Amino acid sequence: MAEEKTPGLSAAFSPKKLWEFVGIILVTTIVWNLPIDFFGINGLTVVQQRIIAIFVFATLSWLTECIPSWATSLGIITTMCLTVTNNALLPFKGEGVGELLKSKEVMASFADPVIMLFLGGFILAIAASKSGLDVLLARSMIKPFGRKSENVLLGFLLITGVFSMFVSNTATAAMMLTFLTPVFAALPANGKGRIALTLSIPVAANLGGMGTPIGTPPNMIALKYLNSPEGLNMDIGFGTWMMFMLPLVILLLVISWRVILRFFPFTKKTIDLHITGEVHRGWRMWVVCATFIVTILLWVIPKEITGIDANTVAMVPMGVFAVTGVITAKDLQEINWSVIWMVAGGFALGLGMNGSGLAENAIDSIPFGSWSPVAILLISGLICFFLSNFISNTATAALLVPILAVVCKGMGGALGSIGGTATILIGIAIAASSAMCLPISTPPNAIAYSTGLVKQNDMLKIGLTLGIVSMLIGYLVLYFVGSMHLIA
Repeated sequence: MAEEKTPGLSAAFSPKKLWEFVGIILVTTIVWNLPIDFFGINGLTVVQQRIIAIFVFATLSWLTECIPSWATSLGIITTMCLTVTNNALLPFKGEGVGELLKSKEVMASFADPVIMLFLGGFILAIAASKSGLDVLLARSMIKPFGRKSENVLLGFLLITGVFSMFVSNTATAAMMLTFLTPVFAALPANGKGRIALTLSIPVAANLGGMGTPIGTPPNMIALKYLNSPEGLNMDIGFGTWMMFMLPLVILLLVISWRVILRFFPFTKKTIDLHITGEVHRGWRMWVVCATFIVTILLWVIPKEITGIDANTVAMVPMGVFAVTGVITAKDLQEINWSVIWMVAGGFALGLGMNGSGLAENAIDSIPFGSWSPVAILLISGLICFFLSNFISNTATAALLVPILAVVCKGMGGALGSIGGTATILIGIAIAASSAMCLPISTPPNAIAYSTGLVKQNDMLKIGLTLGIVSMLIGYLVLYFVGSMHLIA
């Protein structure tokens, strides 16, 4: 194995990224030091102005990606602790700066209950991969679809979508594309069947994430604001989310099947499918299977019956797999910690906006109550869809959800006609998962594109078509559910 070299500063910062970073620091510094009257927000304090500047830094850094997204989040939390908390450096304290945040609360963003939910999902994915449960499930689930090419495509769409509800969509895409290798050998090299099957994996992985609260980070970011005591305190559970989103996901996957076949029809009508991979028989497999079943049941059964919420349930697989040795210390290195840090940074940003009083002051200064609820719903969704095609959907949700929570609070009862804040924030989760037009839009897209079997135009054609369809259907369902007050 060749020795890996640590990239130097020149590799980490290309000239373009370096100048972008310098420009962001300059803009942030200017915003930090502008006269308070410039913002036009009544009662704005120095601490709140600093929060605005930090928000500007986060927005520009996440948009340009001049530094990694997780690094931006760590920068957010570090800067907040040093400048706007009760443990800030002395030059940033003093009379007249406004109410300071508690540093413990800012640091607690790293251990938010939603982060535990996310970790539980990662641990389940690692255990399934180690035990071979993922291979066993894939073999068992694809078998009923037979040998007909069109049905095999549907099988891969549905199986990938189901896996993506409980496992990282990146890990799901990588796993399912591996299973496709023997399938490609049975298909004509110049046919469109290979393109259809390859594109089915990222499409299903992206859409499948809508199905459960742990399916994708934007879901958890939205739930954070919907369920937290300082937010709406709605207590939307795992089962409630799935009750409305699972049928939507299945419908979108079936539509995706027909759309992919329309653009990329198979020339060979049958496929001989053989999914390879090792399944580890033994007591550890039984531990993983039993824990999977118990965890999913506890997630689906209402909290009123079990007494525990989804975040606490996520601790079950972590505890069981650690004690039984299914998961080792080395396995923890496989967890995508960078995504967790990025999510934590978004939580800290939201805490800063609300905890500093910036949110309330903004509400008092902007007449959100006069805005059309439908306009807010559609505009926020389109902005999220556009941004998520170019930057991480997690970063997009982390940026938009805190702002929209403030906007919705300012509109008060005016949102009642569409179901309240829940409709707006869940819409962000739908829009984020619908954004899949480019290879850079999502990791599953990038993985599929890296195979060399699909061109960027192919991905754009399918991604844009299905993105628009999923947005239209998703928002129609959301509007119906919201107007009927079936969640609120």
